[in-house]
Amino acid sequence: MTTPPISPATPVSQPATASLHPFGATPSGEAVGAVELDNGRGIRARILTLGATLQSLSLPDREGRVADVVLGFDEGGRYATEGHYLGSTIGRYANRIAGGRFTLDGVEHHLPVNDGAHHLHGGPDGFHRRIWTVEEIGGGEAAFVRLSLVSVDGDAGYPGTLRAEATYALSADGLGITYRATTDRPTVVGMTNHAYFNLAGTDGGETVLGHRLTIAADAYLPVAPGAIPTGERRAVAGSAFDFREGALVGSRIREAGVEEQLLLGRGYDHNFILRDAGGSLRHIATVEHPGSGRVLELHGTAPGVQVYSGNFLDGTIIGKGGRVYRQSDGLCLEPQPFPDTPNRPDFPSARLDPGEVYEHRILWRFRTT
Repeated sequence: MTTPPISPATPVSQPATASLHPFGATPSGEAVGAVELDNGRGIRARILTLGATLQSLSLPDREGRVADVVLGFDEGGRYATEGHYLGSTIGRYANRIAGGRFTLDGVEHHLPVNDGAHHLHGGPDGFHRRIWTVEEIGGGEAAFVRLSLVSVDGDAGYPGTLRAEATYALSADGLGITYRATTDRPTVVGMTNHAYFNLAGTDGGETVLGHRLTIAADAYLPVAPGAIPTGERRAVAGSAFDFREGALVGSRIREAGVEEQLLLGRGYDHNFILRDAGGSLRHIATVEHPGSGRVLELHGTAPGVQVYSGNFLDGTIIGKGGRVYRQSDGLCLEPQPFPDTPNRPDFPSARLDPGEVYEHRILWRFRTT
């Protein structure tokens, strides 16, 4: 089915373009580049070489008014020091690995712990803190950039030299990311993007609690203290986790007395089990902002999606335009393997062997109502 145009006010389309510009430097002096993608139809994105990060995404509303809809920083170097992974590529492994260890082929591998007793998002020096190499940019029907990164054997405790790529492509109605990787030793990998979306626009002071969220999932993974899955696969029916027919993000988020899981995560910070096993690109979730009419449709190939309602944004981060980011100012929808998969043989595998190609696709499609 053809996606409706962004807005009646969208100008006549022009060829999509991509261009590379400087965007400051890290505290250690490494240059940060920014690739500007323009689809020629009113949608623009900026991708940083630091962390292969989605720094901005500008979308028209139903009246054609353009706003940036992702949280981030105005200075490239701040992504090297600030927390919360705003818009960054996560790797080698997204989410948590219990105790900072896993066993592969009988060998135990130890990873740095950076979330209590657990390893989170590749550790303190994960892919989000690395300068990626721009391999190719281009325009035409779609504007794109292909970036690469080499993670050597033993990096953050992971086995195998991993050669990773992240390709962003901005087309007429959407922004896609394709992650690919190869290894020279058996390893585990699970990459994703950690964009915080606010379809109202990130400079308007509105939280995401009034966004309507629909998720194609009948079950989710409850967690123990520390946010490690218990192993149970719990049906969403009759709970605050039921977004099958759509619900406002904030409609039940304060029901901690009824939903212990919301208390443990300070809101939503849980993996939803998607209805099919993944592998092919299919619809995962839809986010709608009634006020602006902006709609984001998420598609992906991963078996799960981590839904995070910005619970730990606590007013200590100053973002774009000097705005202070507070709880629920952004919503993350992170397609990925299940948390702690390397320690859970009953979860869909995250193993990558030599001769195989890891590929994970994410597509955000945009429209207005």
